[in-house]
Amino acid sequence: MVSTFPNISISTERLVLRPLDEDDVPALAEMMNDEQVGAWTHVPQPFTEDGARTWITEYAPAEREAGRGLDLAVTEFLTQRLVGVVQLAKTNWHVRATELSYIVAPWARGEGYASEAALATAQWLFSDQKFERIELRTAADNTASQQVAQKIGCISEGVLRNACIAHVRAEDGTWTDVRTDFIVWSLLPEDLDGAGEQLADSGGFTSFGEWN
Repeated sequence: MVSTFPNISISTERLVLRPLDEDDVPALAEMMNDEQVGAWTHVPQPFTEDGARTWITEYAPAEREAGRGLDLAVTEFLTQRLVGVVQLAKTNWHVRATELSYIVAPWARGEGYASEAALATAQWLFSDQKFERIELRTAADNTASQQVAQKIGCISEGVLRNACIAHVRAEDGTWTDVRTDFIVWSLLPEDLDGAGEQLADSGGFTSFGEWN
């Protein structure tokens, strides 16, 4: 039997992490067309609403059902506005390990949303899903992503040389691949000692109804 992540809603003081929904299509497409997203991810550029809809209705459910990962919308608690996405991928259920990544909309950057969402996801993985390791990989020049990893308590384990393909956009709008290094970070349950109270005070985890 394949192990899978449950449908879940995770609440923090300012955010709600929940399954992506078709209502997120316009905001998701807009967010993915940002220059920084194009530079540091493999999201196709330009990213269309059809692409967003396929991600939400086909790709994300397939990844969860196959046990490979989980995609969560990150929304503001008060406004329900989509501020980002947290993704779990390359999940190994035998060793209880997964890779975590995050994207934040341009207008929401600088507010600490990425670290808040990533920390909440890590706490849920360790406490509810009994995971033993979370891995993050950040491009060598992506200092913003590295700051998030450091903020939530990740430990830098080393460098994968020439293992990352970043992208640079030329004046004519075309994108060029540029090879760079990956910095590998890990987070273990003991790295979060003392951090559990923050999430407990903000509502914790709740189950979510059937998703797609």
